Order: sequence, then structure tokens, then C-alpha cells
Amino acid sequence: MPLVLVGFMCAGKSTVGRLCARRLRLPFLDTDEEIERLHGPIERLFAERGEAEFRRIEREVVDAALEGEGVVALGGGAFVQPGAAERILARSRVAWLRVKPARILARAGEHVRPLLGTQPTRAHVEELLRAREPHYARAHLTLDGNGDAATIAERICAWYAGVRP
Repeated sequence: MPLVLVGFMCAGKSTVGRLCARRLRLPFLDTDEEIERLHGPIERLFAERGEAEFRRIEREVVDAALEGEGVVALGGGAFVQPGAAERILARSRVAWLRVKPARILARAGEHVRPLLGTQPTRAHVEELLRAREPHYARAHLTLDGNGDAATIAERICAWYAGVRP
């Protein structure tokens, strides 16, 4: 059963996920990276094909990732799409990396995020967080994602080892 990391963009899911995969000796997949490998830059997908088409592609990538064993880092909006949480929770063990808006803004820097733009504001981040947190809160495990990535990965791996079928 896969280990899936969810949370807001820039929460550290990819960094922590890679550490977990190495520690657990499992393959790692970042769904955003996989989408870009298959279809090109996400910001271009949003601009040229729209969010609905991006979400369709994302769902295909997520469903394929849940077929095997491994550690999967989801894009920030993947878990909050209609029906997604139910599908993912039934087919994997889910850990939520909960982070503060200030940490998100610091990590986002100048990176283009389709739903935040190039100059994200604290108010916009807080608004999106408020909308998404009830979905993320359905995860099997919630962790403070504001700390050291290695420590967070260690905690997740210990939990996963105890719940893995």
C-alpha cells in the first residue's frame, strides 16, 4: 500500500517524500514532476488547456501511482478535488504535512505557481489554506511540516511501518 504525502504547495512533500522513500527502500514519485515529464510545464498546461484538463491529467497520474508500492508526493490541489480524498484514503496511507503561511511564502519565492501567481500574498495563501485544510485534515496522520525534513521523514516512516499491511 503506497505512502502518500499531502499538503499545501511548498509544504515540503517532495523533500520529505524522497527521504521516506530512501529510508523505506521504496520508489518515489512526485505527481507534479510526473505530469511535467509527460505533458510539459504545469504553468503552461494551466495557461493553454485550463485547470479542468490539468486536474484530469493529474487524476490519471495519481491513480497510476496508487497501483504500486512506493512513496507518492501529491500536488497541493490533488487531494482536495471532488472524490479524490476518498479514492486516495482507500488505496494508501496518507500523511498531511501541515505548514504555516509564512513558511509557504518563504519557500514559494519567485517560483510560478498557477494558483498563486509569481507574487503570492499572505492573504491569498491563507484563503486557499482555509479552503483546503478540511480536506487535508482527513489524512490518516497529521504532522507539523515546519520543522526539519529528516525528522519529519523519520516520524512518518515509523508511523508507516506500524500501519503498513
